[in-house]
Amino acid sequence: HVQLVESGRGSVQVGGSLRLSCAVSGGPISGKCMAWFRQVAGKEREGVAAICGSGYTDYAGSVAGRFTVSKDNAKNALLLQMDNLRPEDTATYYCAAGLFRISGSPMREGAYQRWGQGTQVTVS
Repeated sequence: HVQLVESGRGSVQVGGSLRLSCAVSGGPISGKCMAWFRQVAGKEREGVAAICGSGYTDYAGSVAGRFTVSKDNAKNALLLQMDNLRPEDTATYYCAAGLFRISGSPMREGAYQRWGQGTQVTVS
């Protein structure tokens, strides 16, 4: 049973950096599509960044050029490096794993079957 646990929550100043990590157990991540989503209270969850297969990546326009998604296959972990953070990046961040082959955009919630519990990021 695949389980995901995020870490790296924190509060940072505008322009600062933070790295989130998602430890995965119950199966290798190397062949899976995985993604980061975020949600602000009262709003829908939105896709932030996704990584699939041999390294295909996709980013939301609001984070492109500032965030970098990657996999650490040795540690079986998904990473999100966030630089030049803005107040609008404040949210609860969730990692997600797709157990099946994804067709269409990897930035859709429905593409993923396993989710972490979320970790809070605050930028002020």
